[in-house]
Amino acid sequence: MSRASLDKNPHEVASMFDAVARRYDLTNTVLSLGQDRYWRRETRAALRIGPGDTVLDLAAGTAVSTVELAASGAWCVAADFSVGMLAAGRSRRVPKVAADGTRLPFADGVFDAVTISFGLRNIVDHRLALRELARVTRPGGRLVVCEFSTPTNRLFSTVYKEYLMRALPRIARAVASNPEAYVYLAESIRAWPDQATLARHIGECGWTRVRWRNLTGGIVALHAATKP
Repeated sequence: MSRASLDKNPHEVASMFDAVARRYDLTNTVLSLGQDRYWRRETRAALRIGPGDTVLDLAAGTAVSTVELAASGAWCVAADFSVGMLAAGRSRRVPKVAADGTRLPFADGVFDAVTISFGLRNIVDHRLALRELARVTRPGGRLVVCEFSTPTNRLFSTVYKEYLMRALPRIARAVASNPEAYVYLAESIRAWPDQATLARHIGECGWTRVRWRNLTGGIVALHAATKP
């Protein structure tokens, strides 16, 4: 399987990420022009975690995001349904669990905070995943979703979409271990809801005090919410 379709069949998506795992982190840094590190730092800051907190990092991939979260002193576990991605991050010293975001293998209310970065749009039913994240979070616990979004400036948005559909696949052919997967990446970003729509979905799935903040001109948005 070289790429998944926008139907997001879980087996196809997991197989696609298995195929990109070997050079995934390098490819992300190149394609984002180094912004991926900034996005990870901002996600950790928005989650407001520290020593004594228990944190779930869903769709953690190679666990590079989990290591960033753990720098806060919190206990953080990486979960992903791509075993190949988790294996590619085997050298990162954080707990790792193979897990389906629509059926999390955790008890109710066990996490102080939960987060998912650039993975929610890859789950076949992202609303179900948001409800599962709420289920495993204690009352008063926090959610942060870091995800590609809609640039707020019309001219910038046009340039960005051209980059997604034309330049990104070409760059991926030079650096990625499975370039076709990045065609799916571009298509899935263009099909994803805008900031306000995603905020509404989050509020409909067991979360309150939903708000968002744009990063890099709206290429990425951080959505934060609280478990009532």
